[in-house]
Amino acid sequence: MNVSSIVVQALPKYIDELVEYFKNEDFVDYHLHDKEKGKIIVTIEGEGVEEEIQKLVKIQQHPHVIAADMMMTYQEDELDEEIKKLESENPVPEILTRDDIDPKEVVYHGDLKHKNLGF
Repeated sequence: MNVSSIVVQALPKYIDELVEYFKNEDFVDYHLHDKEKGKIIVTIEGEGVEEEIQKLVKIQQHPHVIAADMMMTYQEDELDEEIKKLESENPVPEILTRDDIDPKEVVYHGDLKHKNLGF
């Protein structure tokens, strides 16, 4: 399940109408707005990125929407995969656990997992 926040930009004179529209639609959840700035914050959910994009496009196609941009996203499935990957890897590079290496001899090139020992 993915959840994303969307910032909707519109002319202030259309904010009340758009807020009512978002409150009454089932594909989007309304959260707050600033009428003076012409901004509305909503969230969308989807089983995947494709479903979220379809919902974003639906928001963007509303005649009173100037712009609607995804600001933050949470992707549950991808997060689980990344957690499994991190758990399967050794989080501490071997070079940091060895007692037989003098730290002064280590040539650092930005990645301790692919280090170049100076000897």
